[in-house]
Amino acid sequence: MFAISPLFVCAALALLRTTSAVGTPFGLAAGTTGGGSATPSVPSSLAQLTTWLSDSTPRVILLESIYDFTSNEGTTTGTICKPWTCSPNPQVAIDANSWCEDDEPSAAKSTATWYKAGTTPLAVASNKTLLGKGSSGGIKGKGLKISGASNIIIQNIQIVDINEEFVWGGDALQIDGGSNIWVDSNYFQNIGRQMVVTGYGAVTKTTFSNNVFNGQSTYSATCNGCHYWTAFFTGNGDQITFALNYLYMTSGRGPHVGGFSGYFQDIHVYNNYFVSIEGNALDPEIGSKILLEGNYFNAVTTPTLTGAGQTYIPTTSAQTAACSSLLGRACVANVLLNSGALLAGTDTGTLNGFTASTYKSASIMAASAVPSYVQAHAGVGIVN
Repeated sequence: MFAISPLFVCAALALLRTTSAVGTPFGLAAGTTGGGSATPSVPSSLAQLTTWLSDSTPRVILLESIYDFTSNEGTTTGTICKPWTCSPNPQVAIDANSWCEDDEPSAAKSTATWYKAGTTPLAVASNKTLLGKGSSGGIKGKGLKISGASNIIIQNIQIVDINEEFVWGGDALQIDGGSNIWVDSNYFQNIGRQMVVTGYGAVTKTTFSNNVFNGQSTYSATCNGCHYWTAFFTGNGDQITFALNYLYMTSGRGPHVGGFSGYFQDIHVYNNYFVSIEGNALDPEIGSKILLEGNYFNAVTTPTLTGAGQTYIPTTSAQTAACSSLLGRACVANVLLNSGALLAGTDTGTLNGFTASTYKSASIMAASAVPSYVQAHAGVGIVN
């Protein structure tokens, strides 16, 4: 028999405290608990990580290193097409579901070899917290997929290097139906297709916050070293907070919202830092309502496209004050530095989608404070 000292107990409790999700989910994800008070556990293998993510047990899964799935399932060789003929280093597209024939019939075709792991994401079930330790935890070569699950926290992990050259080579994070999801303080880079994407099912009570979307890439659909496929929100009934994120060297879909007749999306985009974007940031399409406030655009060629969606994008004191009648507060103006114009965005009817208490009580800083705050707080290695 031996005695356990109080000092040992305190040290153990401190370790557990540092391996639980940090901070409080905010915005539409408020109330999300993930794996809750489950004991944090480190997967011993790729197989165990796969099982823990997908089983029905509430879990706090701690990643202390990179779990590299890249070559785990081998390679496959198949048909590709080449829709982008710019240079240097255009992406090519895998002919998934006859995409080349249906969408790019005139594009040149060839064959290529890619890693199979990237095209089959890891399933994430309800009541999970996936948490990285320090700046070294993450997943390489394979993404995550949430399908109709709820109460999930993904925090402080890297998701990187998924068939970077190949469109349809894999997404970093797919969500097709789900609620109470907090995606916070993560890092995305070198992804073949979307960094984050919603499917046709409604994604509600969800917040993307404090993430780094690093678009600097060898291969690009725009051939400028900037990733095009950043964020795509198109679910029927999506209600998402997109706040305090750092979007760097992307060239499109920052985010793209809507696009299907009869669908709707309400997306609150605030206090994000858009930097060195040789292309467009916001892309509002049919069905979308987007409130864009307190964002800072630094060297962004086209901050917003003119699409069929509804947007409210205040830049003047009169436009910020116009929010008061519906939101009970003034909106916060966006700021541009060495950037193109913010197009349209004065339709106050858009605000009808943002009258819930979550939007009214949102704590939004002045856009001038965004660059320093986001650079200090976004990405991995900060919260845990």
